[in-house]
Amino acid sequence: MIKKLMHSIREYKLPTILTPVLVSLEVAMEVIIPLLMSMLIDYGIERNNMDYIINMGLLLVACAILSLFFGAMAGATAAKASAGFAKNLRHDMFYTLQDFSFRNIDNFSNSSIITRLTTDVTNVQNAYQMITRMAVRSPIMLAFSLVMSFSINPGMALIFVGVIPILLVGMIIIVKIARPAFERVFKTYDKMNNVVGENLRGIRVVKAYVREDLETQKFRKVSGDIYKNFTLAQKALITCMPLMMLCIYACMLLISWFGAGKIVDSGNDPAVGFTTGQLMSLVSYAMQILMSLMMLAMVFVMIIMSRASAERVVELLDEKSDIKDCDNPIFIIKDGSIRFDNVSFSYGKESNAKPCLSDINLDIKSGETVGIIGGTGSSKSSLVQLIPRLYDVNGGAVYVGGVNVKKYDIESLRSEVAMVLQKNVLFSGTVSDNIRWGDEHATQQEVERVCKLAQADEFIRQMPDGYDTMIEQGGSNVSGGQRQRLCIARALLKKPKIIILDDSTSAVDTRTDALIREAFANEIPDTTKLIIAQRISSVQHADKIVVMDNGKIIAVGTHEELMKNNEIYREIYISQQKGGDEDE
Repeated sequence: MIKKLMHSIREYKLPTILTPVLVSLEVAMEVIIPLLMSMLIDYGIERNNMDYIINMGLLLVACAILSLFFGAMAGATAAKASAGFAKNLRHDMFYTLQDFSFRNIDNFSNSSIITRLTTDVTNVQNAYQMITRMAVRSPIMLAFSLVMSFSINPGMALIFVGVIPILLVGMIIIVKIARPAFERVFKTYDKMNNVVGENLRGIRVVKAYVREDLETQKFRKVSGDIYKNFTLAQKALITCMPLMMLCIYACMLLISWFGAGKIVDSGNDPAVGFTTGQLMSLVSYAMQILMSLMMLAMVFVMIIMSRASAERVVELLDEKSDIKDCDNPIFIIKDGSIRFDNVSFSYGKESNAKPCLSDINLDIKSGETVGIIGGTGSSKSSLVQLIPRLYDVNGGAVYVGGVNVKKYDIESLRSEVAMVLQKNVLFSGTVSDNIRWGDEHATQQEVERVCKLAQADEFIRQMPDGYDTMIEQGGSNVSGGQRQRLCIARALLKKPKIIILDDSTSAVDTRTDALIREAFANEIPDTTKLIIAQRISSVQHADKIVVMDNGKIIAVGTHEELMKNNEIYREIYISQQKGGDEDE
């Protein structure tokens, strides 16, 4: 896990290395200061030696300035290193996501991915900064301060050693209680993001059905789970803090008590025994030692908190796409012909997963218009998603242009296949920007041409700013039918060899649907067109129609042939004709 995370340091190795070096220099200056203070008191103030006081005072000021300088520089380099590390980590995670197949994406919820990219990375970033500073500062200061304490008075320094086991008990409490609680918290964050995201996406439905109370109750429950686990973790931390403060004050009292006795016994003479300056130094070193232990405890807590986040980040980075280019891939797709050869497919990776498609055999010539029809759950969408390798088959093979799709370069294959999915997605930006997803270099004339083919030009020109009208996130400021037509225009601009319309004219009227099909026939005759539809009228004039049921192809033929030979198709047609007559 650590090796995987360290890969994201990259160009920030120098500030990462400089930070502990600067922190070490800062600690060295801070450890020297109590010793100089001791000498100033014993040899300067006690003996009224002004020259010594001035010289030692200037040296103390210089050490303090150097300590401040090294500390400020360490803070700057640590901030640069941690922020850069987090930037690279998010970059690596996002680019890993871009390589995912649909099957990989199915392994993570949207809310989980967002939490990993935001909250989890922030936790790892904070831990990284703490490790480069406090995790270096605390043990070095602890070691140096202990050495200096034993050099002053070994007997008095043993007091510090006595409190260390007590503080270790506090750390063990943190590990046993806080870590599991923090792990549960970050998993619950996924649920909370999911609840909020779902509520925002469906806010119109929520209000239409007056279900605000139910949504509030769902949020209150998940928020309460986070509160409960955070409270448990914080209680563990709060319990340990008084224990640590007790150790600090106990050490201070013991040093003062025994130190004062030693000073009285020795007459405050450096040559004979213990002095006031040495007592002051030990008090300072006591503070440094115990504060180091407290900082170590804080680092320990932060690492515990971030470990759960780090594991979730690495889990995403370790997820490997199950769809990859083969060695020496083919970059040129000859034509838009498609062949399914005894194809089987299931969404689960397990061998015993229920098949979604089975025994699929289908030949489609380049330039043909093929309709695909069937009931809900008959796996129509699953079938067409195998063509651009959004998923890979479990058995058999899919051929495009006479070549197995697994032998193509993925990017080249997908650039020749345009899909208009069931869930039409538009992005924030202008209408033209959204259309140019099909071809970012397209001219405005080309954009307007495909919009006319998709029957979108008329309503676009009626918008306040025409093609420069801003589309809100998800296309919430356009209707379902308008969104479908914009997505069709986007696909046409791609000039693909294969275009797939997955129930993408369901929200437009029959006249507009007919005009779109007519434009397809006249303007892109050489493009293979696959049309998934619920309405037979949308596929009635196709070169061939594929009827699917329960993941299998049960009939292939023209409208006339299927009306004669296929009972399911005939029943669908008659029921739709009756529905049309009733509407009239």
